[in-house]
Amino acid sequence: MAVYAIGDIQGCYDPFRHLLDEIDFDPDKDTLWLVGDLVNRGPKSLKTLRFVRDLGDSAITVLGNHDLHLLALEAGSVRFGKRFGSLAKLLQSSDAGELCNWLRHRPLAHYDKALGTMMVHAGTYPAWDVKKTLARAAEVETALQQDGYRTLLGKMYGDTPAVWNGKLKGYPRLRFIINCLTRMRMITNSNHLALSFSGSPWRARKGQLPWYDAPNAAWAGTRIVFGHWSALGLIVLPDLICVDTGCIWGRQLTAVRLDKRLPRVVQVPGQH
Repeated sequence: MAVYAIGDIQGCYDPFRHLLDEIDFDPDKDTLWLVGDLVNRGPKSLKTLRFVRDLGDSAITVLGNHDLHLLALEAGSVRFGKRFGSLAKLLQSSDAGELCNWLRHRPLAHYDKALGTMMVHAGTYPAWDVKKTLARAAEVETALQQDGYRTLLGKMYGDTPAVWNGKLKGYPRLRFIINCLTRMRMITNSNHLALSFSGSPWRARKGQLPWYDAPNAAWAGTRIVFGHWSALGLIVLPDLICVDTGCIWGRQLTAVRLDKRLPRVVQVPGQH
């Protein structure tokens, strides 16, 4: 029984299936951890979403920012634009509602105590340990699974508030949690989210640092698996694994085995 974390697929169905062949994936025995952003940009978002949904319990996926935007489009919470044209086929499919309902019930964070590992799409806040990260994620998950989820999907956009305060309430609180778990890359020295930054960390402005380099982080001691940051690329460290290696940009799609002391890395060519 193997457990593999796989980077952002973003509708790149063919590289995904190629990677599953390379790791000899058996859905009856093995488990996939998918770091989110199953859809958008790539040519086969519909096929990807159907396939992952049909894998059932053998695939665990957390929500990414592109997945949330798909949900907002399907719910009518935002307008459809050319930037997301790759989602048109999915949204026009007869099972779009069913697929999005399944996606809406995915978590924003997943933790396996036996592996000592937590998976999120983008990262977790320095002041949150595993328990708090899961609790904050659950707040959003509950809101997404209630009748008023369309309102949340419309109000999740925006870069404020930029810093956590336990007294935050309502949509500002949920927006911060979503931004932290699905959009964050860099933070400031005072733990403000620097959401406008998307490049390589060594090009950051003075006073900014990658979220995972925050000193005295509460989650320290837990291995974190994440994606979202193709400019960062592959990282495999004892307590940090990044698996977004830019498949959609023609680089690689990556799988990292999590259940062995020395993680195995398998890569296939990305989308062309």
